[in-house]
Amino acid sequence: MISTRGRYALRVLIDLAEHRNGGYIPMKDIADRQDISLKYLERIVPVLTQSALIEGVHGKGGGYRLVKAPEDCRVGDILRLTEGDLAPVACLAHGAPPCVRAAECRTLAMWKEFNALINNYFDGITIADLMKKGDIADNYVI
Repeated sequence: MISTRGRYALRVLIDLAEHRNGGYIPMKDIADRQDISLKYLERIVPVLTQSALIEGVHGKGGGYRLVKAPEDCRVGDILRLTEGDLAPVACLAHGAPPCVRAAECRTLAMWKEFNALINNYFDGITIADLMKKGDIADNYVI
């Protein structure tokens, strides 16, 4: 399950992409437009800044702006950044120790394939895709 942190990060990036004009956008404006509390937004923005997806400037005229083009911001990267991992089971999580039951596990292949489907799906969608109106499924053949 994707948390509010991941979902809100996507909304912030879409908002920054849709309102970019070369200037910086105040966090309060993003919070108001996206109906996200400023306090919660203050916990998400540093993660996006540290990963060089956005940059910020403090003071008068300050705010945040998207560093990369929306076409270069993959949803999979953003969700892995905010969620930590998209693995459906603990044994496939990044850095997980090898499972002692892997050799006889009858479900491992299924979980690996599902994990690949999840990651490939989200890696195939960009912020630019999400900016488009309509159903995202219209743009992809699964």
